[in-house]
Amino acid sequence: MLKEEYEVDVLGVPHNPAPPTSTVIHILSKTYVPNHVIWSLFNTLFMNSCCLGFVAFAYSMNLPQKSRDRKTVGDLTRAQACASTNECLNIWALILGIITTILLIIT
Repeated sequence: MLKEEYEVDVLGVPHNPAPPTSTVIHILSKTYVPNHVIWSLFNTLFMNSCCLGFVAFAYSMNLPQKSRDRKTVGDLTRAQACASTNECLNIWALILGIITTILLIIT
């Protein structure tokens, strides 16, 4: 057997007088911008009071193109603002649809 197989190096203080350096790698993650198509379709079919569900659906169909254009330019804030507007439209369409349904049941 070889002599090198049995030797173990003892780890200690490095003999280099220079301070240790480190490398930082920034990994950019893909930012997901939701478009809420299914929610908008549901609001269009069932909760379409004041045509707000249709507006949300039309906005969500146009949203992927808008957000893709914004992301390629590097404007992620505007892309997320478009998604937030669509979410707000869907919330209001759902709330108005529920209120309308409750009022129709009461009357």
